[in-house]
Amino acid sequence: MLGDSDDNTVLDTLVATLTDSDNGYGDSGENIEDGRLKQLFLESAEERARVAEDLRAEVRRLGADPNDDGSLAGKTHQVFLDLKAAVTGRDDKAIINEVERGEDYLKEKFETALASDSLSAETRGAIDRAAQSVRKGHDKVSQMKHAMEA
Repeated sequence: MLGDSDDNTVLDTLVATLTDSDNGYGDSGENIEDGRLKQLFLESAEERARVAEDLRAEVRRLGADPNDDGSLAGKTHQVFLDLKAAVTGRDDKAIINEVERGEDYLKEKFETALASDSLSAETRGAIDRAAQSVRKGHDKVSQMKHAMEA
């Protein structure tokens, strides 16, 4: 079915983006000394892995094999390389700015997917549930950034 093909394409893109986010947070969490940021990164990595797996389950429900890799060449990967560089530099403000940039990109990917009129109702529901988690993660980072600026 055409809808399933469209659904799989959108889901694969979102899974790749979430995987990049998971890997970026995991790497950063392992390499940062600030306990508060370490906890945020490791919790975010776990949440992104869970959400990506939920979307992979939707791909399997549609009868396809899910994407298990990140985008590698994608913009999200670059954002998390920038984050890793900020972590290495140990600049908390730069780190939070890079995290927020990645969160903005991820949130935009989900908003674009949800704006599509070619998704099946089931897939739209799975993406909407995942988007709720993404929005919460985005808001948490935004609140942390504003608290640091205060």
